[in-house]
This record gives sequence, structure tokens and C-alpha cells, in this order.
Amino acid sequence: MRFWMQSCFALLFALAAMPLSASVHMPSLFADHMVMQRNEPVHVWGDAATGEAVTVTFRGAQRSTTADSLGRWTVQLPPGPAGGPYTLTVRGTNTVTFHDVLVGDVWIASGQSNMGFSLHEARNAQQEIANANHPQIRLMNVNQRFADYPQDDLDIRMPWSLCTPRSAADFSAAGYFFARDIEQREHVPIGIIESAWGGTPAEAWTSMHALSNDASLMPVFAAWAAMADAEPQTARAEAKERKDAEQKYGTTDENLRLPWHPVFKSWAPAALYNGMIAPLTRFPIRGVIWYQGESNTDPLRYPVYGRLFQTLIQDWRADWHQGNFPFLFVQIANYRPGPDSYWAEVREAQRQALVLVNTAMAVTVDIGDPNNIHPKDKQDVGYRLALAARAVAYGEHLEYSGPLYRAMSREGGSLRLYFHHAANGLVSKGGPLKGFEIAGEDGKFVAAEAVIDGSTIILSSPAVASPAQARYGWTSDPVCNLFNKEGLPASPFRTGMP
Repeated sequence: MRFWMQSCFALLFALAAMPLSASVHMPSLFADHMVMQRNEPVHVWGDAATGEAVTVTFRGAQRSTTADSLGRWTVQLPPGPAGGPYTLTVRGTNTVTFHDVLVGDVWIASGQSNMGFSLHEARNAQQEIANANHPQIRLMNVNQRFADYPQDDLDIRMPWSLCTPRSAADFSAAGYFFARDIEQREHVPIGIIESAWGGTPAEAWTSMHALSNDASLMPVFAAWAAMADAEPQTARAEAKERKDAEQKYGTTDENLRLPWHPVFKSWAPAALYNGMIAPLTRFPIRGVIWYQGESNTDPLRYPVYGRLFQTLIQDWRADWHQGNFPFLFVQIANYRPGPDSYWAEVREAQRQALVLVNTAMAVTVDIGDPNNIHPKDKQDVGYRLALAARAVAYGEHLEYSGPLYRAMSREGGSLRLYFHHAANGLVSKGGPLKGFEIAGEDGKFVAAEAVIDGSTIILSSPAVASPAQARYGWTSDPVCNLFNKEGLPASPFRTGMP
């Protein structure tokens, strides 16, 4: 017995002295059928045991590293052109292999419900789904998740998948139509990652670092506090659920994976950035398409949306460390909301974001549904975003935007308006121009007679002898019909104060 006990102790001592080993673990972003960004260093990272040697092989290149004291490792492999399929192999104490990896262009499709609006809900859905066989397009869908701090990994609703009728049916309609148009035009593999959550404000998609570094954005925290105060029962219930989860699982981290997700928690500043964007920022991309804004039209949120939206764009670009990548967004469509909604003001804030380099805006004020906040025409949304990408991201010389207000001059009792994206002239669809208003220095707007003069518009009204300001389409559901010769609609706008 004594010898047996001594032997057991010796064995335990020997086992304790042996180095611990752990399998190489990869983020859920890596999977079969994935797309890597062409012409960018191939970034591969993961976890392993402290000090474990890791070797990554891809497209004939190989790089080795050692996991750090936290078990983290990262390598960069050489960039290359579009192509594939390839195999990505990661070797440590175990081997992880990813098959059918393509190299092409990766786009993030993010925002709220109109980006999350599925193909099976879109116009002509049955026919569109039946034709959604595009093996060079790969789709990935991020699960909805909020978090109190930036996460290292994603919850995945649908891992990387070939675009088929089955995988496309529940994918973002706008994202699908965009990817389809780009792949058909550019003839390179397209990977598109949907990371969207309906009914969420822009501040939830912006990092806490960016929000807290700008004193002018403090109202977003006040709006969040007001929302929490307005729903005390929900807040108390959520607190109880968090406490119950902590007792059950030993940590509140598991709480973030539970199915009930109180809706108002997804509105918290930085909550969706932390859970659904931060884990993506290490993965090289070609750019972003964005459709959001409806949830920022309330009285508490719309005043800072202009500053907030530009902050979001700059925030994402800074965190991806890829410079000013293309950020293409959809201006919110025409709709008849309830009282105290400021859709025109949010559209103007979106238009003003075009001051940032490598941005473009798809105007949709002509294809919305006044009675449905989720218009079914996502084909034109995807097409207009793809036009913008072809110009901004791919360098094509084509007209990609409708007329955008540029400047104004007074001519006696009239105003002359000048526009970008109107080099070939302006047109009105369906009769005389509608939707224009002018005002004097008193700011009292009246309907204006509008006449096209080449690439400009002349406005006048007998009720305003000395006009000083103008606006166009300045309601939530405007009747307006200005287009350029290429058939793209003009953005609503207002001129500056005199």
C-alpha cells in the first residue's frame, strides 16, 4: 500500500510538472467557404496554449509565431489578387483546416431593419430567390448580440455559405442585391457579412471610445437614460434576469447569449458595436454598406445625428486600420411616421455626411412606402449602392448619384440653385417640378414655382419678394420629382440660413 501511494504521488507530481497543452482555437469568423480580402495582407489570428508554436499556411505562403502569455497569436501573410479556391491551414498541437477559401472583396452590410430585411420579404421574392445561385458570392450572417465591452468573437447566425436560394432567402435583401450587382460587374468573388439589428439607433453601433471623446455627443447618453427611466419595469426585469443568469451560470457573460434580449438594451450606447462590430475589425474588408437612421428621428436623438453619423464612419475606419475605406449608405426613404418625428432633418444629416472622403449615398425618397417603414423594393437600393461602389471603390467613370444641392445665388426676386451630379442636365418626372419651397429672412416657407434651366433650378413665388432660403422634399413623405438625366433622384435638402 505504501509503495502504491508513493507511486501515485510520483505520477501526480510528474503530471503537474508537464507543460499544459491546448488546441489551437480559431474565431468563428473563420470557416469553410470564407472570402479573404484581395490585395490586403491576410490576417489570421486565434488562441492556443501559452508559448505554443503556431504555423499558418495559405496560398503557398507560410508564417510561424508563438502564442503570447495570454495564449493569443496573430500572423500576417502576403497580399495577393483575387482567386481560389484555396486551403487555409493552421497547425499547433492540432491542425485546423479551412477549405474552399476564396480571395476577393469583402463588404460589411450593417444598420437596422431595412438592412436586415430578408430577401424572402422583398418584391418578387419567389423569383429572386429561385435565381439566387451565385457560387462566387459567399454570405455570412452575424447573430444579434449586445455587450458591455468589446468582444473578441462573434455569435454566428449563418456561417460562411455559398449563395444559393436556401442561404439567400433569409439574408439581407439589400446586401444580396448589392453583392449580386458587384460580382456580375467586377467578376471577382464577393463576401458579404450581414451584421444588422432592427429598430436600433446609430449610437449603439458606435464605440464607447468615440462617443465619450466628443462632448457634443453627450446627449446620446441622456437619451439612453431617458429611455431606461421610461421603462422602469423592463429595466427591473432585465436586472433580475442578469442576476438569475449570474447565479445559474456563474458569470453574466452567458447572459449575453440568452434568447430573451430585452429590446431596450440593444439601444445602449456602444452595445452593438461591442457585440457585433468590434470582433470584425481585425478582418480586412473592401468597405461598408449601411442602412439606418429611422430610429434616430425622435426628438431626443435627431439633433445630434449629423455629428453622430460622421463619428460612426470615422470610428469604424480608425478601428479597422485600413484608412478611409468606402462607406456607402442609404438615405432613409419616404414614410408617414407618427407625430414628433424628424425624418427630413435626419435625411439632411445623412446628406451632410458626404463631406467625408470615400462616402456615397443612395437616395430612396422615390421608392419608399408611405404606409410601411420597410419598403419591399430592395432591388433599387442594392443597385444604387452598387453604382456608388463602382465609382467610389472600383474607380469607374459613371454617374452614381442623383442631384445633390451645391450652392445658391439670388437673382432679383428669384433663387438659382446649383447641383452636383447634374452635368448632363436635370429632369422632372411626371409633370412640373414639385416639392420646392422658398422663404425670406423670416423663415416662413411657401410653395415655390420651380423651373429647370440646364443644370440649375430657378425658384420664385409671388408671396416672397426677397427670397433668402430654399428647401426641397422637406417632409417625412414628400412629393418630389427632381432627377438627373441618368434617372437618379435628387436628395431632399435645405439651404443655409441667410
